[in-house]
Amino acid sequence: MLYLITSPQDRLLSFVKDDPVRPEIPLEFRVQNNRFIATLVEEEQPTAMVCISLHDFVPGSVEDLCTTSSQPTTAVFYTIWSYKSGSGAQLLRTVLPELKDRYPTLTTFVTLSPKTEMARRFHLKNGAVVFRENIDTVNYDYSTQR
Repeated sequence: MLYLITSPQDRLLSFVKDDPVRPEIPLEFRVQNNRFIATLVEEEQPTAMVCISLHDFVPGSVEDLCTTSSQPTTAVFYTIWSYKSGSGAQLLRTVLPELKDRYPTLTTFVTLSPKTEMARRFHLKNGAVVFRENIDTVNYDYSTQR
């Protein structure tokens, strides 16, 4: 089941301690100002989590995530991890149509990924294409996915 974490009081927010990609980002930051976490939950435990930030541009750095927009057009997946094999890909397949339905102004769905081979393999294998390479990150584009 897909579940969105939008409150700093949500008990599932405690699982963010396991974030291997961006552990330095504070919990509160992840659930405010058009930022939230999507998770797949089985038996009250997450199987995968993705942190999402909404913008009207494609961020090139973590610092860009601080900029907010009142009319977001871009969903940015800035960290993803899983507790069960295949759950990260399943989460992306599940959350994309949900975001399109919930936020009709969104037209672009990208990552803000570290420049690692693991991230590259994961995103390309799951149907994304390279949108842009930045100094420390890569934006993979999932906009054509349904």
